Amino acid sequence: MTEPIAEAAETEDAGQFRSVEDQIALTLDAAVRPRPVRVAISEAQGLLCAEEVVAEHALPGFDQAAVDGYAVRSVDVRTAGQEPVQLPVVGEIAAGSRQPRRLQPGQAVRVDTGAPLPTLADAVVPTAYTDGHQAKVTVHKSVPSAGYVRRTGEDVQIGDVAVRKGDTIGSAQVGLLAAVGRAKVLVYPRPRVSIVSVGDELVDIDRTPSVGQVYDVNSYALSAAARDAGAEVSRVGIVPGDPKRLREIVEGRLLMSEIVVVAGGAGGSAGDEVHAALSDLGHIDLTRVAMHPGSVQGFGRLGPDSVPTFLIPGNPMSALVVFEVLVRPLIRAARGTRNPHRRIVGARLLSPITSTKGRKGFLRGQLLRDEGNGEYLVQPLGTSGAHLLASLAEANCLINIDEDLTEVAAGEQVKVTFLAQRA
Repeated sequence: MTEPIAEAAETEDAGQFRSVEDQIALTLDAAVRPRPVRVAISEAQGLLCAEEVVAEHALPGFDQAAVDGYAVRSVDVRTAGQEPVQLPVVGEIAAGSRQPRRLQPGQAVRVDTGAPLPTLADAVVPTAYTDGHQAKVTVHKSVPSAGYVRRTGEDVQIGDVAVRKGDTIGSAQVGLLAAVGRAKVLVYPRPRVSIVSVGDELVDIDRTPSVGQVYDVNSYALSAAARDAGAEVSRVGIVPGDPKRLREIVEGRLLMSEIVVVAGGAGGSAGDEVHAALSDLGHIDLTRVAMHPGSVQGFGRLGPDSVPTFLIPGNPMSALVVFEVLVRPLIRAARGTRNPHRRIVGARLLSPITSTKGRKGFLRGQLLRDEGNGEYLVQPLGTSGAHLLASLAEANCLINIDEDLTEVAAGEQVKVTFLAQRA
């Protein structure tokens, strides 16, 4: 029998905590979108468009052949379905040709896909409908007017909006911008996020920890999470617990960031020292949020530009969950994403779980799909303890447990948050 997962043993009074929803609202209220910049379309992928791109050229810009074949007047081949029609081939037009050509009644011109149609031609007979001869072609099947022809402006007319403000620029949008002749486009840049790890016990991964020291996990993990959310990331790395040095570094990052995250800046005496060191830069609300893991947090707006600044736990597992629940939505909102939150679905629990009374639980899980009925299933991962990072690496979702629940039995429905697109 699978043992229930117990995420914590604390049972503090929920009245001492701020709700997760209130904390999210507080942080999202601080979202500031960076000013738009004009970039080459090759650099715009993944960014949000900051203008209405109006087409100044039609797409296609001229009537062109949609297939290899023969440009004709459709009226000249209308009886080809009853008996073959022969037409003299008076020339050939390749794709990219700029030499105008005029078609006379009862004639055909050989054309490549994408080639401009000669004057008077209103259809293209595919090569497969003919005998393929070069001098006199025999047509075995009729085509209607405009058959196998891409008409001028069929895709985009002059004055049409090619890419709308607020659209995410993907590969198709980049292609469309190129197709309408736009070399540059106005976009909202990725919000700049600085990640700082605080702790005298931390060493970088290129060193061997001594007794009592641990690798700096947070600056790497949180930087990756911020990039995944769509930010431009500066991994500041390890800052010792010296208050003056910490204040100097954070003050410098405020001048070049839209969001600052200080890991190891919440909880215990170290959190109090971090809070005190940064309090001269602005107000930081050090509070307890009704969530687990990562209830002890700090948030404020620091510096002359009131930059949103997070103080989050030093425990890597807790830090990543707090980042997912609170920091990621702020990054997405700063990017201008219409819905900054990840997708949430219902799933049937495969093993029982327990959660801390009075706190909203965010428990690690693996989301599956029942091949028979398409139902979502979720398997809790890990054992007791909020410090286990390995189970989060295996997880593709977080199981959301309401504050008033302490136990959920196997087979019951729960809400889960996707952590990956592949889920």
